[in-house]
Amino acid sequence: MNGREPLWHCGDVVAATGADGKGDWTATGVSIDSRTVEPGDLFVAIRGPAQDGHRFVGDALARGAVGALVDHLPEGISGDAPLLIVGDTFAALNALGAAARQRMEGKIIAVTGSVGKTGTKEMLRAAFGAVGKTHASVASYNNLWGVPLSLARMPADTRFGIFEIGMNHAGEIEPLSRLVRPDIAIITEIAAAHIGHFASVAEIAEAKAEIFAGLASDGVALVNRDSEFFDLLRLRAGDGVRTVLGFGRCEAADIRLQKAVPHSHCTCVAATISGQAATYKIGLVGTHWAMNSLAVMGAVQACGQDLALAGLALGELVSLAGRGKRHHLPLAAGEFTLCDESYNANPASMRAAIENLAYPSPESSGRRIAVIGDMAELGAHSQDYHLELADIMQQQKIDLVFAAGPEMAAMYAALPKKMQGGHRGDAAALAQPVIDNLRPGDVVMVKGSLSSGMSQVVSALLKLGELQQAEDPRGAEDVV
Repeated sequence: MNGREPLWHCGDVVAATGADGKGDWTATGVSIDSRTVEPGDLFVAIRGPAQDGHRFVGDALARGAVGALVDHLPEGISGDAPLLIVGDTFAALNALGAAARQRMEGKIIAVTGSVGKTGTKEMLRAAFGAVGKTHASVASYNNLWGVPLSLARMPADTRFGIFEIGMNHAGEIEPLSRLVRPDIAIITEIAAAHIGHFASVAEIAEAKAEIFAGLASDGVALVNRDSEFFDLLRLRAGDGVRTVLGFGRCEAADIRLQKAVPHSHCTCVAATISGQAATYKIGLVGTHWAMNSLAVMGAVQACGQDLALAGLALGELVSLAGRGKRHHLPLAAGEFTLCDESYNANPASMRAAIENLAYPSPESSGRRIAVIGDMAELGAHSQDYHLELADIMQQQKIDLVFAAGPEMAAMYAALPKKMQGGHRGDAAALAQPVIDNLRPGDVVMVKGSLSSGMSQVVSALLKLGELQQAEDPRGAEDVV
């Protein structure tokens, strides 16, 4: 064994997928990427839009895969290799995921929303991990491949399974919800993410409501009570579902935020969870974290688990790279703070990041600096969504703004001259102007859609910190 627990015996895979083949191996993991195969994995050769996994079966076996699900004998692979042959490997992956769900006797929590899915999933992982064996999807494995893969990786004795479900078109969430069959379904917030694929934000709400398709008839729906779409979502969830709970700030919320106080390294929260008072700390900075933590605590209570233990676990959270991770980095005669929000962006998450940038009080002569790139998939309203950021920057008293990309040009031009740090056509060209303008005490937030490449600016700032650290051995510290 490789230190991981047994997950699938060959016979169980055959029974679940109807594969032709046999063997006496036991897999301790499941992979669809030969580059990340670990010894003991079952490799599933998926035919994707860019690559056919059958080309890499040999690589997977060489890396220690105990078997492979394929739809034919790949070229160059011996006939006595540990292969299980199916008609469709994608269907087989889904069948394996369904079998994992069927044998699991614990509770399943699924989360979707326009913003905050991955962060909420990580809070759920921490909270439920404090009270029982918990399995959760890694990274943002929330699509047609990631969800069945995450299910297939779930051990049979899991008490709590946490799954993120995403979409960028209508009709994508429903089949994934029916596969996951959640006991609790959470919708974080409805906003204009992927609005280029929809006629309105209301259509996005309808698409997110597809998560209720697989919700158990005695399940619990947790929905943002402050949303203008709450009644629509309650109606969609209430069809055959016993309990619909709202979370938010408003008095009508079942799970109500009383107070959220962001600090430099955490956010302190006071809330009422279906009548039960709760005070806890989240190891992440921002009121948006506090808001989504209400859904987490509501799910914990709905499962009959200890809110105090869950709250303690939330206090130990650390931010993910690209999703709010903070770095204290050395600079000549001082240091600056980098807030890495570069993983992705839409109008709602960009607003939250700008508001979050307003919380820290920069030291001495330090400034609040926003470094932002284009937001993608906003369709005909893209210019309006970008332009409104100029007003938000001024409302939040951001000191200096750097922007990259053609969509950000009009927004940048609308800023007062004193706020304009620089605009470039792409992220790569923006990194140096940002570096040239840094001062000790600055707090720098970097954000943009994944396609805008703002991670290049983050990399350049981290590299600057490494160079400064080499010159000054007092070093730098990563914090959250």
